[in-house]
Order: sequence, then C-alpha cells, then structure tokens
Amino acid sequence: MPELPEVETTVRGLEKVLLGRELRRVEPRRADLRRAFPAGLGQRLTGARVTRLGRRGKYGLIDTDRGDTMIFHLGMSGKWRIDPEELGPHDHLLIETDEHLVVVLNDPRRFGSVDLVPTTELSDWGPLAELAPEPGEITAGELRERLRGRSASIKSLLLDQRIVAGLGNIYVCEALHRAHINPKRSAGRLSPASLAQLAGAIREVIGEAIKAGGSTLRDYARPDGELGYFSKRFAVYDRESQPCLSCEAPVRRIVQGGRSTFYCPKCQR
Repeated sequence: MPELPEVETTVRGLEKVLLGRELRRVEPRRADLRRAFPAGLGQRLTGARVTRLGRRGKYGLIDTDRGDTMIFHLGMSGKWRIDPEELGPHDHLLIETDEHLVVVLNDPRRFGSVDLVPTTELSDWGPLAELAPEPGEITAGELRERLRGRSASIKSLLLDQRIVAGLGNIYVCEALHRAHINPKRSAGRLSPASLAQLAGAIREVIGEAIKAGGSTLRDYARPDGELGYFSKRFAVYDRESQPCLSCEAPVRRIVQGGRSTFYCPKCQR
C-alpha cells in the first residue's frame, strides 16, 4: 500500500501539472472504486481552477477556486499517470487541463477512493478529523501521551493513524530498527529515552523516503512514471534471513495483526 512518502511524492508530481490550471474535463470512467465516486463529480470540478495541492496522512488533497477539495486515497495499488499514450481498463478517473494535458487515476485493485468536500469543512471530514499529527511534527512527549497505558505492541499501535498519521508497515519496520526497539514490546512500557529515539527515527525515515521518491513495491510509481528508490535502503523490511545492515545478524520475519514485521533480534531488544 502506498504510504505517506509515496502520497507526498505523488502530490508533488501532480502539483507540477495541475497547480493554477483550469480543469476542462473531469470524467469518472466507472461508477466506483472502493466506494462510489461523488455524485456530480465531473460537473462540480469541470471549469474549476486548481489553487493548491496538499496531503494529510495518506490522503492527497486538490483544492479548487470553487471552494471544493477533491480528496484521493491510493488504496493498495493506486497511482496517477500523466499524459498516458493510451487509456487502459484500470484508468478510472480522467482529468484534462486547459493545456490539454491529461492525468488519470489508475487503480487495478480498486481499493482507493475519491471524495469531494467543501474546503471549509475539510478538517471536520471524518477520516481526516481522526488523524494524529504528521510524522514530521510528532514529539516524544506526544508519543508518550498517546501510548500511555497501552499494552499492545509498539508495531501494531504505530500503524494506527490516530497515533501517527501516514505511517504504514514499511516505514514502521524501518523506524523501529533505527530506534533499536523490538516491535513486540508493549508500547506503554517504552522509556522516555526510547520514545525520543523513536520520534527522531520516524522523522528521519520519512524524510529520507520522500527525498528518494518513495518505495517501489508492486504497482507504485511516481506520476511521471519514475520509480521510487527508498527500497534500495531498506535495513530490515522484506529482508528475511538476510544480514542486518548494522550487525549482520539474520533479519527475522514475524506476523503481527496479519501483517509481516521484519526486525533484527540483536539490534532490537
């Protein structure tokens, strides 16, 4: 699933071609993704001008001068394609600008979503209203308050978007490794020093991943078709039985909450 760095990279790519442009054509090419496209999506956005692009957690935001914000989530396999040579069966939303440039939302597995919300009501929109601070804003003190008294594993809780917004399986594994924290440890029992290391590791991993254009896993690619290269820097993720890059002990894989967790049993205690 595309995580925060992939969505941020996507938004930056779209910004280059959509910001300030008038949307001459907005055309859903099917009725739904994970859920139905908003009623009147094409009518409400056609003729509007894009005034800002942004991101909150794993959601991309496209503001227009009509006071609407289109919110997109890439789900498991979503990506935007810029000026494709031809449209395919998995290109589900088409946008054409006044420069006759076309961008399409491609989602083979259709777990993504598109919503349209008045910009003034954005902060109160259900999924966004529940999100925690962004990784770049989270502090050790905030982590301590959010994890206080929680007996669940730190790995499981970091995947909760109400703890830190935008984190997913890949970057949680990498951040825990950098902070030398065992993913099975009870979150509420982590020391202030460990939480300070963790907050710093989260900021570092996310920042580096954004600079690298995200991670290329299965379907993900930037809007311009380029691949993300942070996967070349994975210390533990998807490296079961390979040597840890810090101590050379074999990386282990366990399953937590139905998801694979990769960690070094020597570095992370």
